[in-house]
Amino acid sequence: MNHQKIRADLVDYGNKLFFNSAGASLVPRSVTEKIIEYLHREERLGGYTVAEQQATELDQFYTQAAELIGCEKHNIAFAHSASSAFMQAISSIPLYAKDVIVTSEVDYTSNFLQFLSLHKKRGVITKIIRSLPNGDLDLDHFQQLINQYPVKLVAVTHIPTNSGMVQDVAKVGEICANENLIFLLDSCQSIGQMDVNLKNIKCDFLTATGRKFLRGPRGTGFLYVSDRILNQGYAPLLLDGGNATWTGNDTYQLADTAERFGSWEKPYAMVAGLTEALRYLNDIGIQNIEKQNGKIMRRLRNNLAAIPSVTCYDLGTETSNILTFRKNGKTQEEINRIFSKHQVYYGISQKHQGQIDFGNKGIAWVVRLSPHYFNTLKEMDRIAEIIETI
Repeated sequence: MNHQKIRADLVDYGNKLFFNSAGASLVPRSVTEKIIEYLHREERLGGYTVAEQQATELDQFYTQAAELIGCEKHNIAFAHSASSAFMQAISSIPLYAKDVIVTSEVDYTSNFLQFLSLHKKRGVITKIIRSLPNGDLDLDHFQQLINQYPVKLVAVTHIPTNSGMVQDVAKVGEICANENLIFLLDSCQSIGQMDVNLKNIKCDFLTATGRKFLRGPRGTGFLYVSDRILNQGYAPLLLDGGNATWTGNDTYQLADTAERFGSWEKPYAMVAGLTEALRYLNDIGIQNIEKQNGKIMRRLRNNLAAIPSVTCYDLGTETSNILTFRKNGKTQEEINRIFSKHQVYYGISQKHQGQIDFGNKGIAWVVRLSPHYFNTLKEMDRIAEIIETI
């Protein structure tokens, strides 16, 4: 990994300490250049002409996304966000009163809102896998839920937005495959920071966003759809001209790729930007990125563990590039004042983003730090020094 070049690809980084890649990371210089170049083409020629001229390059989006997660390009659909991808996936599954969705205690707030909406409108029931005392999924309880209830969908988040734990989704996928259950994996926080390869994780759907650890533009993401789902004719509840072809007065033909879960209208300049972000990441290599991320996070976690007044809240056997903490007796305002003074970019996770998880922990908020491979060990030391002074 050429860390010097990677740092040079950051625009006007200066003296800031950027620790918010779990929110919206810093895009490489080339990503912005690709977007601007595409917009200038549209400015001169119009969107339809440019899309035709750039068709081969735009098709690279599917190639680069498939390379990253270990699938074929026909399994990839563009999405405007991970949540919109999640909605398209869920809408394809016939769910009715008393059907059961199984999820985890730490799943993303938007996912839970979809589950609650399905319960309110259709009577769909959500069952939650218990967590073990160390935070890991209780897989025995998961199997009990499958045996006891008419489960139609298993939807589990790989890494929560409000905690650095990594859930054992490979084992969840194995169980789902054995039980012939549809498995929807939310990889919003894991894609781009660690190796998420479908050769190791069996799932039917996988959702991802561009703005976080992929370092792409906002308003972009993608959805993976397995061949099993495609071959069995699953499709979103509502279609448009990008999903299907109107073949007669009362007939239509579904697209034969994952784009049946996409949409006809796309922000093509942003697609070009996301494609460049994926190419940039693939050129570095996700294994190299995961190795660098492990190195900086070990330093950061060790540094904060050495501060007696700091409590970290990340559970689980495996943790990631999200670290959540509080400092005894300090308010959000006090932390923000010091962080702003030192140009620290960070996040705050609130209880409404993880009702069950925060309830179990007995807290209402945490500070969230999420460095990425472009950060340095020196920055891990500097942020710890700043936290100690609060």
